[in-house]
Amino acid sequence: MRALAIVLAASALVAGGSALSAKPKLTPQQRLEKLLEGRVAGKPTTCISTSDTRDMEIIDGVALVYRSGSTLYVNRPKNPEDLDSDDILVIRPSGSQLCRLDMIHTVDRVGHFTTGFINLGDFVPYRRAKQTER
Repeated sequence: MRALAIVLAASALVAGGSALSAKPKLTPQQRLEKLLEGRVAGKPTTCISTSDTRDMEIIDGVALVYRSGSTLYVNRPKNPEDLDSDDILVIRPSGSQLCRLDMIHTVDRVGHFTTGFINLGDFVPYRRAKQTER
């Protein structure tokens, strides 16, 4: 019985210790800042090519981030509060580019009903800052 109590006490200490060492959860704005660390914003553009864009990440309530090679394009929609990574984005570009006037509608992942619309803004390219030699 005493051995069982010791094992339970030790388990509680280990579990409590791992909870203390857990990383704090980043806010969506902090997640975006972390993605953009070491990068410099370029001149905003109204469209990006859909054929060159490989990945897209939703930063809840903040922005959409598109990867094209080593460049990240950040789009802060006019209604960022409607961005939710639990939704599916249905994008119907008018050609081979995604542009700020294109509208995206969001669909519930489970029920497949429309939950809203996203009005895109300009796409701001972020490229890695050039290292200066010393």
